[in-house]
Amino acid sequence: MGLRYTFNAILWEPQVEPAWVFITVPEDQSDEISESVPNQVGFGSVRVAVTIGTSTWKTSLFPSKRAEAYVLPVKRAIRDAENLDIGDTAEVSLEVLTDG
Repeated sequence: MGLRYTFNAILWEPQVEPAWVFITVPEDQSDEISESVPNQVGFGSVRVAVTIGTSTWKTSLFPSKRAEAYVLPVKRAIRDAENLDIGDTAEVSLEVLTDG
């Protein structure tokens, strides 16, 4: 079983690529994930299973130099299903996947 976290975070849209919406993983949890996942692939991404509300999916966290933490992309289908928009706070549960 991988590392598990639950936290509240605000959905935000980057200025550079506004088609994407992200949530920032808290810094302390990002640090722990980084230290615990030695074999990160592609751009330092980390595979995770995520739950927001009743929606669960697999995706990747990506390191962000700007945020100094990992960021979690939240696709439109999830935002629509959970009635979330930019600026809203979501309760996020995520599990780091260690078996791909």
